[in-house]
Amino acid sequence: MEYAEAYGTRVPKVGLGTWQLTGEACYETVSTALELGYRHVDTAQLYGNEEEVGRAIADADVDRDNIFLTTKVSPRNAGYDNLIKSTRASLDRLDTPYVDLLLLHWPNPIVSVSKTMRAMDRLVELGEVYNVGVSNFPQVFLDRARAAAETPIVTNQIQFHPYKPQRRMLRYCQSEGMFLTAYSPLARGTVLGDDDVGELAERYEKTPAQIVLRWAIQHRDVVVIPKSTDETHLKANLELFDFKLTREEVDTLTKPSLLKSGKAMLDGMVSEFR
Repeated sequence: MEYAEAYGTRVPKVGLGTWQLTGEACYETVSTALELGYRHVDTAQLYGNEEEVGRAIADADVDRDNIFLTTKVSPRNAGYDNLIKSTRASLDRLDTPYVDLLLLHWPNPIVSVSKTMRAMDRLVELGEVYNVGVSNFPQVFLDRARAAAETPIVTNQIQFHPYKPQRRMLRYCQSEGMFLTAYSPLARGTVLGDDDVGELAERYEKTPAQIVLRWAIQHRDVVVIPKSTDETHLKANLELFDFKLTREEVDTLTKPSLLKSGKAMLDGMVSEFR
């Protein structure tokens, strides 16, 4: 496993995303992932699955300290009191005294970001949160959050894949010592049918998903959190470190497309806020 690092915090470059996983399916998937060697799990208040994620971690034959656990605060809980209260409720559901990383899931334009970051700073002071970050933040909002926070913001979790390479945000994170966390790294499957992806999969004797995930983590300071419920796919998503794409191949796969990336983003926003 390779790691990304920000402000002294190391995080496995491949984690398990749990968006749209609920109930026993979520419990079984997280349990299987931990058995296979995953040590980075991502959840959120909006996912409605923190209890199942926590139960799987508690039941796993893996020390809690060896698992990097992230959860995300709903933007409706961005105010100081609500953020602290809701995060403690998340800790109860996750059955853990701390999370390794707490993110604000989306910007909330009607809540002062200084109040949000003060609450996150307080949770860090109390040892209930180890690191803080944001998700889906444009650079202008990220600048405001960083200016308001005493605790370093270690990541921005955003959509990142060959059709949405987010070059400007990636350069920003790299220059500021942050890592970028890529959700929907397979563009909700859209990129898997790309001809160039298929050609490289044959060349390297890898699956299309492995090629695309390798494309992502080959960028400096990028972490991926693909979701899968299939044990074969879960295992394959960890097998990314025995080959390397050339610079020319990375460039060939990089195909910014508002049309192809927009649907993945819209579908994600609609599903999360239902």
